Amino acid sequence: MKDLISEIVQAIVDQPDQVSISEIEGAHTNVLELKVAKSDMGKVIGKQGRNAQALRTILSAAAGKTPRRYILEIVE
Repeated sequence: MKDLISEIVQAIVDQPDQVSISEIEGAHTNVLELKVAKSDMGKVIGKQGRNAQALRTILSAAAGKTPRRYILEIVE
């Protein structure tokens, strides 16, 4: 899941080398923390959060067959 989100975000942003994702594992939930350059933050979030919501939808669809729940957090 981490690689999937990383590939998508790197295609969106201007500085793909600044993209980093860390994964925090819980009992039934994994949290993916996405960090990008400040100048690319608007591109990742999108107008009215549409890009961020699309990333979360793709993540939940990809995790549909697994018993784990994935949450995407965009951190500054």
